[in-house]
Amino acid sequence: MDIRAIIRELLFEHDCVIIPGFGGFIGNFSPARIDKATGMFHPPVKQISFNRNLNHNDGLLISKISVVTGLNYGDSRRLVEEFVMLIKGKLSRGEKVVFDHIGWFVNNRENNVQFEPEANINYFAGSFGLESFHCLPLQGYDIRKRVVRHIDKEPLMNQHTARNLWRAAVIVPLLALLVAIPLKTDLFKAKVEATSMNPLVTAEFESNRKAVDAAVVTLPAPVTETVEETPAKVPEPAAVAKGQYSIITGSFKSEQNALEHVDMLRAEGFTPEIKQASNGFYRVTAARCKDLETAISTRDSITGKFPGAWITRL
Repeated sequence: MDIRAIIRELLFEHDCVIIPGFGGFIGNFSPARIDKATGMFHPPVKQISFNRNLNHNDGLLISKISVVTGLNYGDSRRLVEEFVMLIKGKLSRGEKVVFDHIGWFVNNRENNVQFEPEANINYFAGSFGLESFHCLPLQGYDIRKRVVRHIDKEPLMNQHTARNLWRAAVIVPLLALLVAIPLKTDLFKAKVEATSMNPLVTAEFESNRKAVDAAVVTLPAPVTETVEETPAKVPEPAAVAKGQYSIITGSFKSEQNALEHVDMLRAEGFTPEIKQASNGFYRVTAARCKDLETAISTRDSITGKFPGAWITRL
């Protein structure tokens, strides 16, 4: 009966396995770690240590032997007692006692039991199939810095306001001129026809021409009411097709703060970008949209988590 093999099997399932009358094996868990000096990646491990003071019978080992061998509890306990006597006898004679894949025991100069664990065995079942590996870091590369560009763009609403004023300044005089020219031409045509029919009324039509000239000068005033509505008829999306809309969720003086904000956006499923403005601030773009309607909808959907989000056009 190989009691050592049963102990080894129990160490994969339990953190403490006691050999009654001898001592207990303890599993010490260590998380995964990276050795930056050597570039080694190590998986989580459970290493074994030994405590001779844990020598009371907790029933774990004897019960396992009883299940494996089919012996009753009393016979299984006697097997363990004989095993312990054999180990202690070898140690007292100065011999080394080896537990395969666990470690080995020997008495030191003070006649105390000393345990040396097997360093290459990992008893953490969750790391099954995982081995340490070597990987050098990529120099000067940070995936969070996907795009860094200098920009100097005004907010979207300011650009629209300036563009509308410019359109109005151009369209109003043109419309006034288009309305005035046909009206003035028709009035003078009527004067010429009347003069050719009756030369005696030339003086009357001369006065009419002066009145018409005065009327033409004052026409642009009422036309202004129609011109004021003209900007509303020009659809804003006509200029939108030339660019894209960006949804900005933050502007930071510190690049590190901007990178942390990028990580937050990535956790929400976005593909963010960092753009450095000419004033030195780092703007973080959460998403880009081809049209204004989609941009507004996207911005409204994230204002719960990013209330300061706004839209700019590239």
